[in-house]
Amino acid sequence: MIVPDSSKPGPRWWVSGDLDGFLGLSLDNLIQILLILGLCRGVLGYPDALVFGTILPATGISLLIGNGAYALQAYRLAQREGRDDRTALPYGINTVSLFAYIFLVMLPVKLTALSQGLDEATAVRLSWQAGLVACLGSGLIEACGAFCADWLRRWLPRAALLSTLAGIALGYIALGFLLRTYAQPLVGLAVLAVILATYYGKVRFPIPGGLLAVLVGSVLAWSSGLINADPQRWAQEAAQIGWRWPHLELGSLWAARGQLLPWLGVIVPMGLFNVLGSLQNIESAEAAGDRYPVRSSLLINGLGTVVAAGMGSCFPTTIYIGHPGWKGMGARIGYSWLNGLLMGAACLLGLFGVVGQIVPIEAGMAIVLYIGLVITAQAFEATPRAHAAAVALGLMPGLAGWGALLIKAGLRAGGAGGPDTPFGPALLEGLQQADVWAAGAFALEQGQIITAMLLAAMVVYAIEQRFKAACLTALVAAACSWFGVIHAWQFSASDTSLQLGWGTGAAWAQGYLAMAVVFAAASWRSGITKNGS
Repeated sequence: MIVPDSSKPGPRWWVSGDLDGFLGLSLDNLIQILLILGLCRGVLGYPDALVFGTILPATGISLLIGNGAYALQAYRLAQREGRDDRTALPYGINTVSLFAYIFLVMLPVKLTALSQGLDEATAVRLSWQAGLVACLGSGLIEACGAFCADWLRRWLPRAALLSTLAGIALGYIALGFLLRTYAQPLVGLAVLAVILATYYGKVRFPIPGGLLAVLVGSVLAWSSGLINADPQRWAQEAAQIGWRWPHLELGSLWAARGQLLPWLGVIVPMGLFNVLGSLQNIESAEAAGDRYPVRSSLLINGLGTVVAAGMGSCFPTTIYIGHPGWKGMGARIGYSWLNGLLMGAACLLGLFGVVGQIVPIEAGMAIVLYIGLVITAQAFEATPRAHAAAVALGLMPGLAGWGALLIKAGLRAGGAGGPDTPFGPALLEGLQQADVWAAGAFALEQGQIITAMLLAAMVVYAIEQRFKAACLTALVAAACSWFGVIHAWQFSASDTSLQLGWGTGAAWAQGYLAMAVVFAAASWRSGITKNGS
C-alpha cells in the first residue's frame, strides 16, 4: 500500500512542460487525421458527407474520451501517491491499423462491390461498414486482452508479433511514403532531414522537431508551388466547417455483421498486436518511473476503439510509444487532456479540410516514415539476436502484400480491370514471362498478417530446436490454408479476394503438411542425437 507523502505537492492539471508534450502529441494526431482525410477521399473515394459528417466526429470523440481517461487516471494515481511528476500515457490513432484496414479491408470490399456491378454509393457504404466491423472487432479484442495479456505474451513469440507488424509498417507505411518523398524531393527530403536530425541525432531546436518539420515542409510546399491556392478548393473546404454532432451507428454495424468472418484474418492479428503493443508501451512507462495498472490501461484503450466504431469511425486508437520522451520533456497530465480536447473539437467542427490546405500531407509524411522505421527497427532490436532470421522472414508477407497492391494498381492504370478487360489468368502468364510471379504475391496477400506470424513463429521454434512446436504451427497453417483463411485467392473483375471454403487452399495446405512432416522428423532425429550424446 502506497502512503501519500503530504509534504510533496500534489498533481496539477497543467504545468509548463505540458506545452512541449502537447505540441508533439497533437502533431502526431494531426498527421494521422490528415492521413484519414486524404486516404478516405483519395484512395477510397468517400464523399465529404461521410468523412466530415460521421467518420471524423467519431474519431474526435474517441480521442477526447481516451485522452481524458488517461489524464484522469494519471491524476488520480499521482494524487494517491502524493506525486507531482506522473506523466499520462500518450494516446491517439493507431497508424498501422489505419493503413491495414484501409488497404486490406475497406479498399478490397469497395473494389469487389464495384466489380459485381454495384453502384458507387453502395460500394462506399459496404466498404465503410466493413471498416466499422474491423474497428469494433479490434476494440473488443483489446478490451478482452486486458484480462489475458500475460498469457498472450507467453504464448506468442515476440519475433512473430513484431515482425508481422513491421512488415505492414515497412511496406504500406515506410516504403509508400518513401516513394512519395522522392516524388516531391525538395519538400520530402528537407522534412526527412529535420526528422533524422532531431529524432535520431538528438539535436535540440527552439521548437519540437516534429513541429519544425511540419513548418519547414509547409513553407517549402507553398514556396515551390506544390500547394495550389485554388479559391474554389478553399471554398469547398471552408464549407465543411460547422458543428457535427456524433451519432450512434449501431444499425450500420449490425447490417455489416456478415463482413466479420471474411476479415477475421486481419481483425484478430491486428487486435492482438494492439494489445501487446499497448502492453509494451505500459512497460516502457513503468521503466520511466510511471507504473500504471495494466488492466485499466488496456480497458481504456479498447473501449476508446469500441466507442469510435459505435459512432462511425473505422480507425482504432492505441497507447502511443514515446512515454519516456514526453516525460523527459516535462509533460505531465495537461498535454494529454488538452490534446484530446483540441483534436476532438477540430474533428467535430470540421476544421481539418482547411488545415489540410494549409499543411499538406507532404509536410508531415516524414513523420509517418519515421514511425514505419521505428516499428521495423524495433522488430530487430527488441528480439533476441538469434531470432533475426525469423524477423526477416516475418517481414516478407507484408512486403508481398504491398507488392500485390502495386501490381493490381498498375494493371488497372494500364486499362485492365474494366468491364471489357476483367482480371483473369491471362494476366498471370504475361507477368510470369517478365519474371513477376504475381500468383505468389496474390497468395501471400490473402491473410498476410496470419501468414507472417506463423512463418516467423516456425523459424523461432526451429532456431530453438522446438521442432514439435514448429510442427504444430505448420499444422495450424495447413488448417488455415485448407479453409481459405490464408492464401486461397480468386479473381474479381478488378481485384483479387480471399476465397473461403472447404479445400479452397488445398495446394498450400499440402505444402504446410509437408513442412509438418519435416519438423516431426527433425524432432525425432534431434531426440536421437541428444540421447546418443
